[in-house]
Amino acid sequence: MCLPDDLSRLLTLTPELESSQQPIPRGRHAPPLEVRLEVQKHRLFDAAAAVFSRVGYADASAEAISRQAGMSKATFYEHFANKEECLIALFQFATTALVEELVAASRGAERKFEERHSAGLRAILEAVEGHPEMAQAILVETVGAGPRLAELRITALNGFAQVMYDQTVKAAARSGGPAYASPDEAFAIVGATFELVSRQLRTGQPERVTDLQPLIERLILGLLMQPPHSS
Repeated sequence: MCLPDDLSRLLTLTPELESSQQPIPRGRHAPPLEVRLEVQKHRLFDAAAAVFSRVGYADASAEAISRQAGMSKATFYEHFANKEECLIALFQFATTALVEELVAASRGAERKFEERHSAGLRAILEAVEGHPEMAQAILVETVGAGPRLAELRITALNGFAQVMYDQTVKAAARSGGPAYASPDEAFAIVGATFELVSRQLRTGQPERVTDLQPLIERLILGLLMQPPHSS
């Protein structure tokens, strides 16, 4: 999965500029224009996640998102053509961040394969639990939001699956342990995880997103421990 340059830069903003609650310094202390625009976009992402999760995609509007961000509608339209473009950008930003969390957490050649998978899964579930509005927006509100977002969801699922497949193959070659037999096997795990997390966000069952970890771990390990299917 490619990581767009603007998202990579946004992920590395300095802490004092990351928070949507912090005003952007003005005058001679103002950051460069490129940084100010990225901060604006990040604030709009936070606001969009809040609005989409609160009223749903259908009832959300550029005006409501702008108001939530404390910005003008003109500023919103400097970044996005409409609410669909905003949700697309938000989805790309959030899924990119989740892939980076997954890869970073599952590193460690000296660790057993069970530990690597557990750490990667835990990082994803904790990220979702820590940002419930963002998770609601990208996992629930993108469903039925139009053909472009439907295609984007499939692309993201395939991207996650390819990353997981590549990671297991590399880890198996480097330090032993099983690997997914194909990207399709990894896709099965990604799809099940997305659906289980989406259901939790919609229904509140189980009580916490991280309560899903034991179930998903059983799915992962059960698949990995099976011998590859011979054609």
